[in-house]
Amino acid sequence: MGVLFLEYPKCSTCKKAKKWLEDNSVEFTDRHIKEENPTAEELSEWHKKSGLPLKKFFNTSGVLYKELKLKDKLPEMSEQEQLELLATDGMLVKRPLIIGENFVLVGFKEAEWEKLKK
Repeated sequence: MGVLFLEYPKCSTCKKAKKWLEDNSVEFTDRHIKEENPTAEELSEWHKKSGLPLKKFFNTSGVLYKELKLKDKLPEMSEQEQLELLATDGMLVKRPLIIGENFVLVGFKEAEWEKLKK
């Protein structure tokens, strides 16, 4: 089974991650994170599967994150409110995201991605 790869094509990290997937013959379905924004339901499922804190799903270095002053607002928001906010704009979501049958990887850390080759 292939994996779902969510990317923003202009993002340099996403380009590196995509090249890594291709170089390592990992089958994947590509999805443009801005044009086909993840839903709150998808994000909730991925969050649970990842075992990561929800904050890791936010693109904290993004312009929109800073404009909305989310650093200060997120601690006050419920998990559901955070998921719904993430679902409003793909640019709020940390990328690339890769989703497999029993794993979710957020961002591109080559050492973590090595697991995909097994």
